[in-house]
Amino acid sequence: MDGVDAVLASFDPLGKPQVVERSDAPFTRSLRDEFLALNRAGSDELARSALAANTLAEVYAQAVKQLLVKSKVNACEIRAIGAHGQTVRHQPDQGYTIQLNAPAYLAELTGITVIADFRSRDIAAGGQGAPLVPMFHAGVFASTNTRAVLNLGGIANVTVLIPGDNPIGFDTGPANVLMDLWCEMHTGAPYDHDGKWGMSGEIHAELLAHLINSEPWFALNAPKSTGRDLFHRSWLESRIDYVKNLHGGQTPFRPQDIQATLRALTAQSASDAIAKYAAGAADVLICGGGARNAALMNELQRRIPCPVQPTDFAGIGTQDVEALAFAWLAWAHQQGIAVGNPSVTGARGARILGATWPA
Repeated sequence: MDGVDAVLASFDPLGKPQVVERSDAPFTRSLRDEFLALNRAGSDELARSALAANTLAEVYAQAVKQLLVKSKVNACEIRAIGAHGQTVRHQPDQGYTIQLNAPAYLAELTGITVIADFRSRDIAAGGQGAPLVPMFHAGVFASTNTRAVLNLGGIANVTVLIPGDNPIGFDTGPANVLMDLWCEMHTGAPYDHDGKWGMSGEIHAELLAHLINSEPWFALNAPKSTGRDLFHRSWLESRIDYVKNLHGGQTPFRPQDIQATLRALTAQSASDAIAKYAAGAADVLICGGGARNAALMNELQRRIPCPVQPTDFAGIGTQDVEALAFAWLAWAHQQGIAVGNPSVTGARGARILGATWPA
């Protein structure tokens, strides 16, 4: 929840992508704070959500403009923008997910057709609506050996690619969401740069075990998905308090120890999922913001027996993967290809994902 990553991509007739140019546009502190606030119930949510969505569309438009200027491409040459929006609620078991977005406004701002709302059709078909990217991963990262692709955004999700089989994919738990929250609470920084603050602490084994064992979601079988609806400040603080109370209310750890433990939580929950669903994987590719956290990458490598390396190794930069995936989803929508995958989301069948707002 720090900003927008954007790519300009071209696709061959089979959907193989090529990144032409990339750009990014940061969120202002006020927009980021509003998105975080809108993850919880609050006053005047409808109006605030609409205004935040409009502001997000303006950030998207800024990123698009940067792409066009850098690539010297005109807006009329772009077939569509794939725009996911910002997730603020994800409750597939209750039949809904909410991504704040203003695709009509974005189409007006850019003069380009917009394809958005990628999750709701899968949820309508009984699926989790997440993760959306495993079919894309299968198209660009498939190997002759079993491979896992681990995306470390706010929430971690894994795609398992087994030659000759349908891909499977699911969320594994928190990636950066709790680490970023704890870092900002105690240092004022929005994230732990390169994991250095957490590296000054020590993993608290008792707290780590409680974080995992006290949360039934970790034990659920795939398909499954999650978000800030579950992994939030109250969830974390209640578990810290529980361990403190076991020690008579005395604090058995420093803030940086908890940060180190949250890093271990991300690595442990992800590695457990990979061991369960991708045993014998030849390698694990990492993308998303967590790929830039050296401490987290080292933690993952200690817990995973095969090579762990960024997706750059397979030809796509770690910060390009998610943006490229939504460009691909927009391409698939325009081609009429059903890329909603029941083996990933648990939906009743494959569905064409997204909706169109013409230029």
